[in-house]
Amino acid sequence: MAFDRDDATFKVLVNHELQYSLWPDDKAVPAGWRETEQRGSKAECLDYVEREWVDMRPLSLRQVMSGEAVER
Repeated sequence: MAFDRDDATFKVLVNHELQYSLWPDDKAVPAGWRETEQRGSKAECLDYVEREWVDMRPLSLRQVMSGEAVER
């Protein structure tokens, strides 16, 4: 399976809650997700996610906890 291969090329996806996911570069992006600029090896993509996804809470939870209005 492509997800298990360390030698495959991946892209990093993000959803409306600012949650990140690695996705095989040759697969269509699933509904509800969009591509970031990051593509590369699994290790490169994981490094990118580690740098960018510093708060694991979904965006809507962060907004509620900070008293911001949640956009829908």
